[in-house]
Amino acid sequence: MIRGTADAFRRSRASRREMTLPEVLLWQQLRKRGTGHKWRRQHPAGDYSLDFYCHAARLCIEVDGEAHNRGDRPQRDARRDAWLEAQGIVTLRIPAIDILRDLDAVLRAIVAHATERTPLHPPAAPGGPPPRNELGKE
Repeated sequence: MIRGTADAFRRSRASRREMTLPEVLLWQQLRKRGTGHKWRRQHPAGDYSLDFYCHAARLCIEVDGEAHNRGDRPQRDARRDAWLEAQGIVTLRIPAIDILRDLDAVLRAIVAHATERTPLHPPAAPGGPPPRNELGKE
């Protein structure tokens, strides 16, 4: 699991209480787990706080409002996306207006991305399973 700094933990905790309407609407659907994936909201990762994160799929969902198009935000978002990509995490950026207009379509797209990125089998436990001839012996 990717870890965050102490500052990122504090920001993430505060952000959970200050979610925007599109984030709240999306979270209500993701948390139902009808998506087949486990999601975390405002998950700290490095110096960043990810809006939504699925560890199994290594997928980050960012809800972008109008502010993401102003000032230095595009450059900051690009740096963040590059850092996440170096960690093996793909960022899916969704305009907030799309969530408000057609939440079902957004949810279908997210589930498709997560399903595509989720391995069919979870990674083996450290050390691997016990040898077959020792199964059941304890």
